[in-house]
Amino acid sequence: MGRQDASGLIAAFQQHYRDLLRFLARRTGDAERAADIAQETYIRLNAIAPEMAGVENRKAYIYRIAGNLAIDAVRRESRETAWLVDETPDDMIADPAPSPERVAIDRDRLRLFEEALDALPPKPRLALLMFRVDGLSHREIAERLGVSESMVAKYIGQALRHCRDRLWMSD
Repeated sequence: MGRQDASGLIAAFQQHYRDLLRFLARRTGDAERAADIAQETYIRLNAIAPEMAGVENRKAYIYRIAGNLAIDAVRRESRETAWLVDETPDDMIADPAPSPERVAIDRDRLRLFEEALDALPPKPRLALLMFRVDGLSHREIAERLGVSESMVAKYIGQALRHCRDRLWMSD
């Protein structure tokens, strides 16, 4: 089959595309799967080697390729479904809980963070805790600490830089 025969197959594929989709949808029971198989059929037709013999009935050839691909897809899905249905949970399923190593690392980082907070002067520490933990606005923090809102921003920035630097030094 020459390149001309291959392009003839593509033309026949395009001519019979809608009928092919209906055929595949009946075979597979799913229009989306039928479209996927039609695309795979097109790829197969496009990849046909030029040295293959000519095809007398192009429509039958296309339907044969598509039908075989549909059978393969249905068989593959039934094997996968059977595997999933027959599978019982075992020890190979990952536990969503953090690993003991992750818990230990997180505890160490929390301890370092608490030490960094303890090393802060009282007002920056309070400003950071009221902002991050209590969710207070700068205005509310300023009222409680008896300072300006810009000073609250400076306290929070100072506290964040201090904690960041202490955590980086420990790594």
